[in-house]
Amino acid sequence: MNFTRWSARLPGTQRRAAARADRKDRTAAPAPPAAGGSVPAARAEAGPPAAPAPDGPVPTLDGLSVHDTLGKVPALVAVVYGPEHRIAYVNDAYAALFGPRAPGASAREALPELAELGLLPLMDQVLRSRRPRTVKSRRVTADINAATNIAAPRPAPPAPGDSTPVADVPHQAPAPAAADAESRPRSGYYTFTCSPIEVGATEAKQPGVLVFAADVTDQVEAAERLRASERRQREAAVTLQRSLLPQELEQPDDLRVAATYQPGGKDTAVGGDWYDVITLGAGRTALVIGDVMGRGVRAAAVMGQLRTAVRAYARLDLPPHEVLQLLDGLAGEIDATQIATCIYAVHDPNEGRLVYASAGHLPILVRDPDGTVRRAAEPTGPPLGTGGWMHTSGTMPLGPGSSAVLYTDGLVERRTEDIDEGVAALERAFAGATGSPQVMCDRLIRALGVTADHDDDVAVLVLQHPARTGHDAELFHNAALELLGGIEAAPRARAFASGVLVSWRFPTELRDLGVLAASELVANSLQHGTPPMRLRLRRTDRRLIIEVTDGDDHLPRRRRAEPADEAGRGISIIATIASSWGSRRTPGGGKAVWCEFALPAGHG
Repeated sequence: MNFTRWSARLPGTQRRAAARADRKDRTAAPAPPAAGGSVPAARAEAGPPAAPAPDGPVPTLDGLSVHDTLGKVPALVAVVYGPEHRIAYVNDAYAALFGPRAPGASAREALPELAELGLLPLMDQVLRSRRPRTVKSRRVTADINAATNIAAPRPAPPAPGDSTPVADVPHQAPAPAAADAESRPRSGYYTFTCSPIEVGATEAKQPGVLVFAADVTDQVEAAERLRASERRQREAAVTLQRSLLPQELEQPDDLRVAATYQPGGKDTAVGGDWYDVITLGAGRTALVIGDVMGRGVRAAAVMGQLRTAVRAYARLDLPPHEVLQLLDGLAGEIDATQIATCIYAVHDPNEGRLVYASAGHLPILVRDPDGTVRRAAEPTGPPLGTGGWMHTSGTMPLGPGSSAVLYTDGLVERRTEDIDEGVAALERAFAGATGSPQVMCDRLIRALGVTADHDDDVAVLVLQHPARTGHDAELFHNAALELLGGIEAAPRARAFASGVLVSWRFPTELRDLGVLAASELVANSLQHGTPPMRLRLRRTDRRLIIEVTDGDDHLPRRRRAEPADEAGRGISIIATIASSWGSRRTPGGGKAVWCEFALPAGHG
């Protein structure tokens, strides 16, 4: 960039250049020394030359013309006096925008633009208090044609005995009618400052008001463009965030779940809150909620990657703390500058409990059937992305009739109070919330005062383990058999499975497939597992689940058996006849292998 070219336009540059030229002329032709004295050349070079004495008295501003000065100011200027704010003066910029004004006329009649902007009451305050007042960024709409063609009305003659200061401020001539309207100031936004002054001759001064309006259209338009850009970014982040959240929650057999997400207010960027429900098989369900610490599209993108990773790790059917351990390493690889909090919990209806691990997230709340609300223990590990920490798992009872809520900090955190107070308020609201999970989500959000203008986004996940009675209870059954002894356990298992499935009134085809699956799973456990062994059958309103547990922790895998092989076909048979199958390690050591069969429509 050519700084020499641009410096000529900077304020004060020409004055500094003239001063340098004046000093150069003075040092080039120094005054002769006084008689009998001399000045060494070295002393003259030792420092800058002394400032020359002024040739005459320093000029003052006493003779400065107010009319000429205000007439050259690009801002709008009007001077009024008296309680009726009669016009004493308007400058050329004011007349160019609104048209010329006649001195002596009252502002209410001759300055209607000020009345429309609501400035007359403000001018009254300034006149009474003698203190300046300012209103910012008022929209001014001027009729350019009216400003061009309007003729200044003839001033009204002063009343007898009225001392008017109009004559003390010369009135400017009307703007030329031939002036191009496009060369006049545009309508826009102005900041008005009303300052108290005294108008008139020294012996007949009257209190008045100086109205000064600075054009701030560029600043207002720039701010509006910035707000529009922020709105577009927020809309893009909200769209991305909602597209990355589950469009429809999976509905487990034994739980009722619902979730809601509400982005922050219009002036708040969207964060990275997310939730998910993942059916793991064998009646077990994983529930996830998390919060990426950040705002905008970047946080939403990181959230989407973490949510995808959680679903992938959940398919491994690992304990909750191991899932968070894997997620912690991945979070550091995705973005080392982003950290996130997360809870991963697994519900097993057979055990009636919630096994969870927390990476720096707020505690789960569980409400017992009697209405008592319990808070989960402290987080079992630091936030994701910090690394170098071993997470652990905790447990909470969640039997029939119980409910639980998982949430992000936007629901309970307020700038004016401690977050523990917010969690306590949520406990009280949760204790009295009733209805379906979706109704409870909405009630909790309202009870905590979350509105459309909330300063943070909010995610809430509510789950209920209903206590079933009557016909509904007939659709949910459990049966288990301890497998004792050797090879004779296999026929006992087949007979047990057949009798249970007959009592559950399953169709013959499904009953035969269930007996075959139970036989293959038990045979596999007898051959490759260790005691204790157990066969468990479970039916829900939608599926039949068969599961075998033993004390060996080596998980089976499906492989292709050769024609000459005598073993290796059991898991392949299970995968062929069942809707789904899987295996997992159990907390106390050992493993569980299971398969599921979808019930015919309308069965039960």
